[in-house]
Amino acid sequence: MNYISTRGGEAPCPSAYAIKQGIANDGGLFVPVSMPRLSGDDIQKLAAMDYRARAAFILSRFLTDYTYEELLLCANQAYGERFDTPAAAPLHALQNNCYCLELWHGPTCAFKDMALQIMPRLLPLALEKAAKSVLPSFW
Repeated sequence: MNYISTRGGEAPCPSAYAIKQGIANDGGLFVPVSMPRLSGDDIQKLAAMDYRARAAFILSRFLTDYTYEELLLCANQAYGERFDTPAAAPLHALQNNCYCLELWHGPTCAFKDMALQIMPRLLPLALEKAAKSVLPSFW
C-alpha cells in the first residue's frame, strides 16, 4: 500500500518509507492512498484472535511491505510485559451489548501507548528495508 501527504506535495510512497521519513517533505502527514476492506470472514477471524495477532492482521493491510511475521513479532514485543494485562487492550462488558475497550493498560496508562509502543519496533525494519531496496527516487 502506498501513502501520500495530507498536503499533496509528496509522491506516493510505500509504508516503510513513510515510517522511516515520519513527516512528509512538504510538512504533511502520511495517509494511505486507499482504505483496505475487511470481509465478513476477516471480521470472524479477528474476533477469535488475541490483541497481538489482531494488531498484526490489521497492520498487514496497511503496511504491505512488511511481512505478517515481522508485524506479529513487533506486536508481540510491543504489547507484552510492559502492559499490566496479557490482553493489552481488554474489552470490558458494561451492559446489554455495550462494551468498553480499555486502552490504558500500557506503560504510561494512556491510549497513546497502543501506537507508541509498536512504532520503535517498526522503524528499524523500515531502515533495513530502505537499505536493502534498489533505492527508488523517494528513498
